[in-house]
Amino acid sequence: MSKTVSRITIACRVNGEPRRVEAFPMARLLDVLREEMHLTGTKEGCGEGECGACSVLLNGAIVNSCLVPAIDADGGDIRTIEGIACGAKLNAVQAAFLECGGAQCGICTPGMIMASYQLLARWPNPTEQQIHEGLAGNLCRCTGYQKIFDAVRQASEA
Repeated sequence: MSKTVSRITIACRVNGEPRRVEAFPMARLLDVLREEMHLTGTKEGCGEGECGACSVLLNGAIVNSCLVPAIDADGGDIRTIEGIACGAKLNAVQAAFLECGGAQCGICTPGMIMASYQLLARWPNPTEQQIHEGLAGNLCRCTGYQKIFDAVRQASEA
């Protein structure tokens, strides 16, 4: 006889707001964000934690949301791409990505911006090496990275 896994209530802060959602404990945080919370800015790339497209901040640390069980977010603080702008005003990283052409197809862009955002929180004036290390977990198949690095440098000057 098989057991049925029931949904649980996950209570957390998402982009500064308290949220409660019903989900299966082992559902991926990525799916809960997109399907239950309707925050579709976070994208799925590989689904294996290799590309970084689904990167979000969980308790201040960058994570691949495709690898995080939803239950691990219970009581946590999550920041998604939707939560870094200030109302209609883009964050400096978002604005720099637009101005520098750091986005093309858009699949990697939310994760790349979140990694850049976290990188600049750690190192406000990063060296080239720090930029490369800070974005090492994020893959882009379109830009060749130079415009992304330019955007991070520009955002650090803002």
